[in-house]
Amino acid sequence: MDPSSSSSLPCLPNVADLAPQHAAFLDQHFQTKRDLSQESSNLSLSSSLSQQCSELESFFLLHATKHTVSWISRSFRAKSSLQQLSLALRNLSLRTSPPGIGSKRFRRVLIEEIPRLANEMNQIESLRCYLETAVQLEALVGDLEDASLFVMACHTGNMFKLKLLNSPISEDAGRKQDKLLQAIKAMNDIEEVLVGVEKFHPQWLCLLKSVDTRVEKILSALRPQVFADHRALLVSLGWPPKLLPSKSENDHITDLPNPLVLMQEDKRRNYSRSFIALCSLQHLQKRREERQLNNNLIEKDTHTQYKQLWAIDELVSPIASRMEYHFTKWSEQPEYMFALAYKVTRDFIAGIDGVLQPLIDKARLISCSAKEAWVSAVVQMLSGFLEKKVFHLLAERYKVKHLKPDVSSSWLHLVDLTIAFDKKMQSLLNLETCFLAVSESFEGQSRGVSVLSIFCNRPDWLKIWAKIEFKNAWKKLNTELKEEKSWVISKNCKPGIDNNQEYLLLAVEDHKAPPIAEFFLKIIWEMIERCKTMPSILPRAQFIRFTAGRLLWYFFKLLLFQFKAMDFRLDNSDIVRLCGIINAARYIWIKLQEWSDTVELLEMKIAENDAGKPIQDDTMDNGCFFYEERRSLSEMETNWLMEIIAVVLRQFEMLSWDYVQNNDSFKDDKDYTSLREDVDLVVSDDFVEALVALKSWLQTVKINLNKKDFLDLWRSIAEGLDHYISCSIVKNEIWFSKVGANQFEADIQALIFIFQPYCARPQAFFPCISEILKLLKLKKEEVKLLQTLLSNNENGFECLHLYGISNLSVNQILQVLRYKIWVG
Repeated sequence: MDPSSSSSLPCLPNVADLAPQHAAFLDQHFQTKRDLSQESSNLSLSSSLSQQCSELESFFLLHATKHTVSWISRSFRAKSSLQQLSLALRNLSLRTSPPGIGSKRFRRVLIEEIPRLANEMNQIESLRCYLETAVQLEALVGDLEDASLFVMACHTGNMFKLKLLNSPISEDAGRKQDKLLQAIKAMNDIEEVLVGVEKFHPQWLCLLKSVDTRVEKILSALRPQVFADHRALLVSLGWPPKLLPSKSENDHITDLPNPLVLMQEDKRRNYSRSFIALCSLQHLQKRREERQLNNNLIEKDTHTQYKQLWAIDELVSPIASRMEYHFTKWSEQPEYMFALAYKVTRDFIAGIDGVLQPLIDKARLISCSAKEAWVSAVVQMLSGFLEKKVFHLLAERYKVKHLKPDVSSSWLHLVDLTIAFDKKMQSLLNLETCFLAVSESFEGQSRGVSVLSIFCNRPDWLKIWAKIEFKNAWKKLNTELKEEKSWVISKNCKPGIDNNQEYLLLAVEDHKAPPIAEFFLKIIWEMIERCKTMPSILPRAQFIRFTAGRLLWYFFKLLLFQFKAMDFRLDNSDIVRLCGIINAARYIWIKLQEWSDTVELLEMKIAENDAGKPIQDDTMDNGCFFYEERRSLSEMETNWLMEIIAVVLRQFEMLSWDYVQNNDSFKDDKDYTSLREDVDLVVSDDFVEALVALKSWLQTVKINLNKKDFLDLWRSIAEGLDHYISCSIVKNEIWFSKVGANQFEADIQALIFIFQPYCARPQAFFPCISEILKLLKLKKEEVKLLQTLLSNNENGFECLHLYGISNLSVNQILQVLRYKIWVG
């Protein structure tokens, strides 16, 4: 053959570059070399191809003609409208036409012609935009179909075997990965167009659904192939590794070997491309779901708010099958399950982070951590096994009455192991900072790193767990309640009143609470802490209500029983015991307030409010998690303090009855002219016993009651005594001589002196008695003037302010002045 003629012939394409449908066509018609030399077969094939080309050409011309005619008709209509507008504008002669004719024509053009023309132009522009978008999407979907067909046509079951890594099949794997990335890029481009359509042209819903349907069909066929290829690649890398570690020469157990770290360069390159492709495919899937959710094309699945990285799940899945084999043998020894899961996670986490995190960054997956995804996947695997094989069995056995004690102990032991395991897994993630989990995505992401997430979707199991925890806590508390020393106030309590004190102190000794209060709060806090790793906020709040909240109300009833069992005769033992109960209530109230201010409990209260839990009132404190418990404690504490105050005042009234009822106590018939005014008077005999008893009571209460409540108590007692003595003086019409007034002042000074250790100016808490003393010290002329003014109601109140009197009523003032005795 002539070389020049052969060089002029076109070169045949490479077989690998042919499209799958072209290669299939040639294989069908030219199965052997003999088929190429038979002229008859070639002629029939040529005529068949010519006929098909003619039919396709006719089909194309027919559709092209239809579209052309449609375009021409629309163009003619637009041209006609423009000509009519031009003619109308030329015929306008507003200055030369008769009045009114030109203006009518102009208004008709403005009102009818221009809007109609604009509407038609908008329709043409909308149609043009629609056609351009449809053509663009058709081209992108065509590219997607071509790339996807190539990926699915390649059968690579043995492509990643070691012996074929250097063969042409390895090159085919590379081309397949390139085509896969092209398909993913085409789908991302389609998503960009569809997002624009959804945003600016929501009326094109049919186009949106049509393209989504075609893309979803391709994805449903492409995903299994991509996963199959990735799993085959993992098998070629030696994944999963052996779970049983080998021993070194020194009989030390070595760490598990990580095939990802031991990969050679060619294997690393193939795995990196497959990993990035899988991450890109997942990212695309997430974008599609978010768009379809926003457009209400699909329903939201609350159980899959957060999805693990598919590539990480593919690493965990084969390991899980091996681990579950061992788990089934350890059903009665769950500690081995947690130990194996932790060891596997710990031994591989460094390699996972070092090898896969750069690939995740390269895939541009924002806020994705290989380390966290690995830990979360292992935890979810273990959670799934425990849910199906362990907790389910325990929950069924718990329904049998005689098995409850054994089930309860097994359940508590399993929860203890779970909490310890969650903390160890969190430590692997180096969670050194705490972030506010205010979004659903964060809650979902945290959900994967806690085995306690089992209870988030099983409220029936959550109630069983809460019942078991409550009974266990009550058993501990009940044992301590039987100890009499648990209610005895510690001798380490600080006596006395500190004027510069802070009342919200943390030490139990500062609040003088009995040991039972500290022990009780320790149990409550332990129950709150036990659910701390539970990721979902609302189930965590429910657990605390079922356990800690319920135990709080039980303890409050116990305090009430202790109070009702006392005999209030102001015996020192009863006073000490009652002070201990009040101190316990005060200390618990402060700790509940402190806990309620933490971020975790504030989030739980917000979650409860969002869930539609009814709010009792609109007070600001209702935002507190333990609002009802704190309010109940405050009411009990106030009632018990009022009981002490009432008993003290009643006893004081009994002991001072003769003193305040004797009309002649301060009336003296002696010659007052011979008595010096500065003589020191002793306390009245009838008043001494009451003062001594009052001082003893206050001293006992001061030693045993907490500082905050004692401050309220002695001030209330002082206020009660002031009211009692002043009203008794006025009501009993007691006469006061000059010496009698001095004697009354001496008695009151002795009363005020009892309160001197508790306040710098205790007389300020006896305003009525102080004003009575002021009235008794007035001169005769001042008394007469004041009586006249108050009787005539002329400027009487202004005069009272001049004398520093504001608490006594006018009748009380006149009554005191009426019974003042004057000499001479």
